[in-house]
This record gives sequence, C-alpha cells and structure tokens, in this order.
Amino acid sequence: MPLTDTECRTAKPKEKPYKLTDGNGLYLEVKPNGVKAWRYRFELSDGSTRKESIFAIGDYVIAPKGETPEQAQERRKGRRLTLSEARDERAKARSLVVQGINPAHHRQQEQVKRIHERATTFESVAKEWLALKDWEDITKSRRLKMLERVVFPKIGGMPVKAITPAHILGVLESAARDNGLSVAAEAKRTMSGIFELAISTLRANSDPVHPVRKAIPANKTQHKRALTTEEIGQLLRDVESHGGRHETLCAFLLMWLTLCRPNEAVEAQWSEFDLDKALWRIPAERMKKRNEHVAPLPKQAVEMLQALHGITGKYTHLFPHRDVRTRPMVSASFRQMLNVLGWSGKYSPHATRTTGSTRLNEMGFSADWIEKQLAHTEQNTVRRTYNHAEYLPDRAKMMQQWADLLDTWKHGGTAPASADVP
Repeated sequence: MPLTDTECRTAKPKEKPYKLTDGNGLYLEVKPNGVKAWRYRFELSDGSTRKESIFAIGDYVIAPKGETPEQAQERRKGRRLTLSEARDERAKARSLVVQGINPAHHRQQEQVKRIHERATTFESVAKEWLALKDWEDITKSRRLKMLERVVFPKIGGMPVKAITPAHILGVLESAARDNGLSVAAEAKRTMSGIFELAISTLRANSDPVHPVRKAIPANKTQHKRALTTEEIGQLLRDVESHGGRHETLCAFLLMWLTLCRPNEAVEAQWSEFDLDKALWRIPAERMKKRNEHVAPLPKQAVEMLQALHGITGKYTHLFPHRDVRTRPMVSASFRQMLNVLGWSGKYSPHATRTTGSTRLNEMGFSADWIEKQLAHTEQNTVRRTYNHAEYLPDRAKMMQQWADLLDTWKHGGTAPASADVP
C-alpha cells in the first residue's frame, strides 16, 4: 500500500533504521536520530548484469503553513520534500533510469554544470571577447571602459546564461538616459557580440539582445555633419558661458584648435607639449593608427595652456579627472556638457574634425596639409610610400588662420572666402 502523509509524519525513530515503503522503488528511511530520508532503489544494467543502487532524494518535511511558491521552491532546492514532492522526484529519477542514466551521477553533473555557469559571468566572457578582437590596444581600452561604466554594474556579475532580454533592456534604457543614444547603440552591439561568443562556446543558448534590439530608438545625431560657421560661433559662445569645469572647457577648445580626436585631447599629458616651440607631440601609443603625430599649436592654444599650467601643471595630465587626479578626465564630460547646453542630437565632439576638414578644404588649403593635420593615413599605397612630408610650417600657418577664424565666428563675424597662404 502507498504511504500516507500521516504515516510519514507520525513515524517514530527506533534503535535501528527502518523503512516505510511507498512503492515503485521509493521508500522513507527513518533513522535512530529522528531524521526521515527519502530513498529510491533502482537497477541499472552493467554489461551483462544488473546492479542495484540507492539514490538519496532528500529529507521528509511537512510544508509550513502559509508557505509562498518562492519559499517552497527554495525548500525543494535544499532537498527537503513532502510526500507528493518526493513522488515527483521519483518519477524524474525513473525517467533517467529508463534512459540508462544513473540519477545520482546526473545530479552530480548538474551541480558541476551550475557551478560552471555561475563562474561563467558576463564580465568574464566580455573580457575574453575583447581579447580575441584584432583591435588596437587603445580601441580595446575604450570599449572596456564603456562596459565598465555602462554594462558591468548591471549584469557583469551574472552568469551569462541567466541573462534575459529584460536585463538587457534595463541596460539599454539606462545607457540611453545617462550616456546618450550613441553609447546605448555601442552597448547593444557589444553585448550582442559577447553573446555570440558565449553561444559558439556553448555557454549560452541564445542572444537576449535580439528581442529588444529595436526597443531603443535609432541615434539620429548627425555625428559626421559639418557645422556651419554660424553654428560654430554659437557652439563656442555656448560652451564659453556654460559655467562648468574650466578643464572641460579647455579640453574642448584644444580639440577645436588642433582638430585632434576627443580622446587625444582629454588624455593629453604635459610631457607631450613644447609650448616654447608651439608643438604638441602625441606619442604613437595614444594615436589611432599607432604613429606619432606632431601638431602645431596656434597662439590661442599656447596662451590657454600656459594659463592652465598654473592650475594643473603639477599633474601628469592637462585635464585630470575630477575625483581621481592621477587619471585623465573622460570624453563623456563633453557629452554631458553638450547635453546641458542643448546641443545633444545636433552635434557630437567627433563632428569637430569633419567640420574643420570641410571648412579648410572650402577655403582652398592643401588637402595634404589638412589630412596630415587630421593624422589620416594616405589611402594610395604608392603615394604613401614616397610621401613622408609633415608640412609642419604650412600646417602651422593653416591652423593659426583656423584659430583666428574660430575667434571671428565666436564673435559673430564672417569667414573669408579663401585661405590666406603665400
């Protein structure tokens, strides 16, 4: 006869262990110490013979009154089971035995699998994905910083297999709100790439980014559009009067006065500058193409940096981080400033170089000078082999005129129709 719950509940311990049989291999073992343990007896074929084994299902308990489904689930995870729950576990074990699987071995494998999944966090897979990329170190560093700022705080410590579309949506919404749509788009692409690696290495079953890939609106900021001279003037006036950190203003102006990349400006170090010769020598490791770049400094940049030296000259970086002075400020400071000023969606710092190139070409400056100032690599292989000219004196004159034009536009003036070159 099958067991009843009353029999299980009222069974008393004796001097020796004894069994209460439920049927189909399931029985309750009552031990002298009062513990009541569920056991399942089964047989598996071992070649030409059949071998009997015992599977420890768990301990008998009476379900507490008012227990919630979540509490019941936690109790079952601890292998504390009622009579009906023990029968469910017996059915699962019997199904494994029919397939020739030892339920005890299966449990051990599942435990190892869960431990492995907990150890395989999103952050560990993300760093593995980055290491596999054939990118420059500086590019990998920027992408890692984005992950550390935007993604890891929310899902970095989670098992990669446990991350759901809801988790991803939370990351994207937070990124869009706090950092802008362009950062959210970068986070989306990056997370999808990381899950692609996890899937290909059997650490995830699907990409949770895909179902929510269109939840965040497309970034409509025209990053590459060149600003008009009127827009340049208005932008410079707005930035000058925004009332934020002086270092942020100076870094922003250095970017405009030299047409360097945003990260090249914010990470600039005092050791790279020779203000007496009005030169900025950016080392290869900080350049996108891994080649040293020498940029002439117009007098406006020299005067600004001479004044700044009295404020930050004791630090390594021209523009030290607000909280950790041994580190440089981050380019996200530009985005935050532009958002406050209402320029978000109309202009991004990356458009500075496009604007400078467009306006200088319109004015008739040599394309070679402009491309060299922007640290662009010559696309023509033959020409690149023979053309090693830096055009430094010519670029110095060009950038001085550019700086003067920025002053003119900032004060509401108009630009000349052509370059003033010999």
